[in-house]
Amino acid sequence: MASVDSMAPRPPPLLLPLPPEADNADRLIFRSGIDQSLQEEANEIQPSTMALSFGSNQQPSNGLALEDELRHLLISLSSLSFNSPTNSSIASSFSTNPPSLTSSFIDQINYIGSPTAVSLTATGAQPDESIFFIQCIVEQMIASGREQQCIQEYIKIRKVAVDASFKKLGIEKVSIGDMQMLESDCLDKIVRRWILAARTCFRELFVTEKNLFEYLFESSSLGTDIKHTYFMETVNGPARQLLSFAQTVSSSSRRSPEKLFSILKLYVALSDLLPDIQMIFNPIHPNRVVAIETLDKLAGVSRVILSEFENSVLKEISTILIPGGSIHHMTRYVMKYMKKMVVFKQTLIELTVSKPGPLELVISGDLIKDFVLLDAEQTEPNQPDQEGKTNLGLHFKWVATVLQFKLEEKSKLYEDDSLAHLFMMNNIYYMFQKIYSKYELKEMIGEDYLRKLTRKYRQAASKYLRSTWARVLYCLRDEGLGSGSFSSSGVSMSALRQRFKTFNAMFQEVHRTQATWLVPDAQLREELLISISQNLIQAYRSFLGRYSSYIENSRWHPENYIRYSVEDLEVALQDFFGGYSVSQHFRSRSQLEG
Repeated sequence: MASVDSMAPRPPPLLLPLPPEADNADRLIFRSGIDQSLQEEANEIQPSTMALSFGSNQQPSNGLALEDELRHLLISLSSLSFNSPTNSSIASSFSTNPPSLTSSFIDQINYIGSPTAVSLTATGAQPDESIFFIQCIVEQMIASGREQQCIQEYIKIRKVAVDASFKKLGIEKVSIGDMQMLESDCLDKIVRRWILAARTCFRELFVTEKNLFEYLFESSSLGTDIKHTYFMETVNGPARQLLSFAQTVSSSSRRSPEKLFSILKLYVALSDLLPDIQMIFNPIHPNRVVAIETLDKLAGVSRVILSEFENSVLKEISTILIPGGSIHHMTRYVMKYMKKMVVFKQTLIELTVSKPGPLELVISGDLIKDFVLLDAEQTEPNQPDQEGKTNLGLHFKWVATVLQFKLEEKSKLYEDDSLAHLFMMNNIYYMFQKIYSKYELKEMIGEDYLRKLTRKYRQAASKYLRSTWARVLYCLRDEGLGSGSFSSSGVSMSALRQRFKTFNAMFQEVHRTQATWLVPDAQLREELLISISQNLIQAYRSFLGRYSSYIENSRWHPENYIRYSVEDLEVALQDFFGGYSVSQHFRSRSQLEG
């Protein structure tokens, strides 16, 4: 049999692939190997000059020689990538083409020397001779009564290797004080990196180490719990640091709504990893207990943040007027937040165990009545098959109801009633669009609530039309034109002239003012302009048809009274709700024709 020094090295045991969900920004170059200190230690240890012929009767001369040989093989196994050209090339290309751990090292651990073991893949990988030799040395040391020395030597070297591999993942210790200072974006980046590291460790690195330990010390007479305690010494540091980060996040007292999504990502990842953690650690191990307790804490924190989000909407007291009656920043924030929440829909449904409250909160008008009716419709909690009937769906509707209430409060800050109605129309329509365009959110809110929002933005549009155009259209009525100095047809010319002058002044002012107002949604703006046109243009065309001849055939200057043609009004309407100033003056028909 070939000696240890002549064996061709196989790919290193700790070349771990990244999870497939890692993106380019987060991809860590997790190469095999250990710290330079370990490599220096390996260089200092001279290989044993004896030939290990495990198939013959030759045996090492003493226990210390076996211990030295074990140390040498373990260090070579751990530091293979530092001195192997083959492994260096693998490591350098790892970021784009990571080798498969399951087709090499894991196969070796699960298959080597065990005729009954089943390989994790169907690659047919042959056992690595160095691992086979290590097992032979371990068995000889156990047989010679040096089991404790063997285990301690193994733990010392493998712990350094595991710690170095974990260090490559870039996970730093974070205190509660540091966590308090982190902004939501920074926390999200750290959580994403933690998820990547945790999946790599709990599903690859720690499992590999456990399989290796169990394989090498299979012949040991130590009890299962004792073996588990020894194995834990190799991985406990990194495992504890990973779980400590999750604990820190769950214990942070600064629970702003912006951090909810990072916490939910952490909760989902830890929940997903819990079976792996339970497989690695025995039921009474502190790491297993910490994982379960941290998961419960993260769930509680998520519920608290959801409640604080609702309260933040209710307590929003800004008095800033949005120019032109456009979309309020609170409306944008709440709808964006709700759209992000539905990404974690199933998780939030499980976590949301209570209805929103208190329902006795004083909210005036029909809003609270609508919500109480919606609450009454839900007879059983969390009914996933019924649209909008989960507790989470009720929370969404509660937030939408509170948002409408706050918008009504803010609309009263506008001195112009027409602008207040336009503001309400814009914001309620924005809510409707954001819910309708996101299927998951639409499903949570329900069609009934969407119909209520539709009615509300249409009511606001109708109120705008009445408050602005009723007084303009009042100028185009027939009543009041039959008194004063009459023409031959009985029409009062003075009243008619005054009627045209009043209409001209009112339309000019409305045009000047409302051109600077905003309807951000193009479709809504078009629908509103059509409604205005259907009322104004038809009435003005009819009025001109009945009375323009009286002005044109009189001795008065017609251009002073009939300033707009029907076409002038149609063109002027296109300036409305564009958000910019326009000319206050229009040319008369005679000027247009001239």
